[in-house]
Amino acid sequence: MSIIKEFRDFAMKGNVVDLAVGVIIGGAFGKIVSSLVNDILMPVIGAALKGVDFTTLAISVGGASIKYGMFIQSVVDFLIVAFCIFFMIKAMTRFQKPVAAAGSAPMSLDQKLLGEIRDLLKK
Repeated sequence: MSIIKEFRDFAMKGNVVDLAVGVIIGGAFGKIVSSLVNDILMPVIGAALKGVDFTTLAISVGGASIKYGMFIQSVVDFLIVAFCIFFMIKAMTRFQKPVAAAGSAPMSLDQKLLGEIRDLLKK
């Protein structure tokens, strides 16, 4: 019974739940960005490059086919996701409360005494 309780406590910690939500949203966001890249951006880029279809770009080496066009699409996909996540995190940090400066906290008695000793030693 204690293992189940420990697992429940672990699974319900804030960080684990936040991570799970992030993974789920990230997966859905990744699908949206992949669709944006595959269905909108790459056809426009291909048309600008005189009808190049990146999905068909490949080199045959022996019996293997190296699909470097798919790799180009994956790189563009990654760059767009990274760019969007960068700006999402940047926007989220603007809404967070600023952390109080270290000197703004009230000093303890020990800190006051050490400060007085320091000042006396300077004289």
